[in-house]
Amino acid sequence: MANSSVQPTANAPPAQVKDMDEALLARIGYKQELKREFRPLEIFAVCFNAMGIVPTIASVLFDSIPYGGPAAMVWGWVTVFPFILCIALGIAELASANPTSGGLYYWTHALSPPECRNFMSWMVGYANTIGNCTGMAAAEWALAIQVMAAASMATGGAFVATQLQTFAVFIAAALLHGMVCTLGTKVLARLQHVIILIGVLLSVLVIIVLPVVTPTELRNPPSYVFGGFINISGWPSGFAFCLSFLAPLWTIAGFDSSVHMSEEASNAATVVPWAALSSVVSGFILGLAVNISLAFSMGPSTDAVVNSPFGQPMAQIFFASLGQRAGLGLWVLLIVSQFSVCASFLLVVSRQVFAFARDGALPFSRYVYSTGYGRCKMPGSMGDGVPVMAVWMVVAVAALLGLLSFAGAQAINAVFGMAIVALYIAFSGPIAARVLAARRGLDEAARFRPGPFNLGSWGVPIDLVALTFMVCMIIIFLFPASPSTTAANMNYAVVVLGVTFALVVGWYYCPVYGGVHWFRGPVANVNTAFDSLQENETKEQPEP
Repeated sequence: MANSSVQPTANAPPAQVKDMDEALLARIGYKQELKREFRPLEIFAVCFNAMGIVPTIASVLFDSIPYGGPAAMVWGWVTVFPFILCIALGIAELASANPTSGGLYYWTHALSPPECRNFMSWMVGYANTIGNCTGMAAAEWALAIQVMAAASMATGGAFVATQLQTFAVFIAAALLHGMVCTLGTKVLARLQHVIILIGVLLSVLVIIVLPVVTPTELRNPPSYVFGGFINISGWPSGFAFCLSFLAPLWTIAGFDSSVHMSEEASNAATVVPWAALSSVVSGFILGLAVNISLAFSMGPSTDAVVNSPFGQPMAQIFFASLGQRAGLGLWVLLIVSQFSVCASFLLVVSRQVFAFARDGALPFSRYVYSTGYGRCKMPGSMGDGVPVMAVWMVVAVAALLGLLSFAGAQAINAVFGMAIVALYIAFSGPIAARVLAARRGLDEAARFRPGPFNLGSWGVPIDLVALTFMVCMIIIFLFPASPSTTAANMNYAVVVLGVTFALVVGWYYCPVYGGVHWFRGPVANVNTAFDSLQENETKEQPEP
């Protein structure tokens, strides 16, 4: 792994920090192509905004209430937080050592044994791309469902959206987000301030105002909130409780956003890990407070909340606690927040796709790897220094994934679990490679030189905890929603991910045209070599 002792210091002037960031990126192997317009607070805001907290919790309440009710909503968050923190710590250490938008697949290639590093990098890169694009589709679908719920609330439940109407909103939202994310880098950076203010305001309203205005008959006692375990899933209670983990894992899943913004961050080696870890901690605290507030305000009947005529448990809670007008107003603010979440997430995903295309791994990489609109000049700063083609590629893939909605509710709902499974596969690659490299004594061989943030002797134990947890969650999230499985309620994540990864492996080993013949992992595009351990990485590869 190419590493550098050149690290920006906290007291260095901006110009010097910029030069050091670009020098570190060059030592890693890449020239500076994106603009470093994101300040430290804005990198944190990207991570925090990608989480979304209230709107994201709203989109996955279906995955916590049936599997334990209020106890799962509250204690599920507390249970998984230490494990999420371990994952974030492992990612943060790697990001500090080599801050690049490619992140996961780059680190995997650098730390894996020579005989399998290309394949491992290929699989991690595709798992990351699949997880991010699937997550984008899930976020857009959640937004479409929330818009339809608002229409239902406005009519007192009389309006029931059709599948086609919901899909139309889904496509419209995806296109709007594509347009937003083609704005200039500076505009996108400053926009994060507005988005984080909306998210914090919404969280405060739910945490403080909602329990106060909830009618007495709907206000639950503390014994119910912290001890009311209600399992209506059909699974044994212990396993049902584990299934409820999808809600916190999905919500606090944006901490790696800072990694993919590394090449647009100032003082990236320090800021990127700081943003990842601080967003995890703040997201946990705020999310736990939101869940406790909802548990106090949801009323004693979980069936009434889950089977709401609005199709959204949180919409039902708002409607019952605040009344139609105020409840709808708060729900509209939630929709605005969710729209902002999708914009921030698309911003992040496009950078990861851009980096993977830069190394030639994606179909049409020659076209996806570009900034701006090429020869097409746009007015002002629109598209300036932005991976525009990567943005629209993510939008296109997310739109295709939205077609799963026509296969039924379970099929489209599976994208939430698919995103977590694919991302955990991607996270596992570099963390496992880091552990194995340490066991082989490759730290001393300069394969891994920690950056400003490092875990020292705690690194390997923390990574092993993170790996064990991720493997368990990957297995659990491939189970169906209930033990009585039919074609209508099976977990389609198994089918879709299985087919997708089979195609990825098939393409790698395809005779003549497969990646095994031309993919060499990260390819330097500056006149510096990675190091003696990556002697073949600078060879130019053919277009797949």
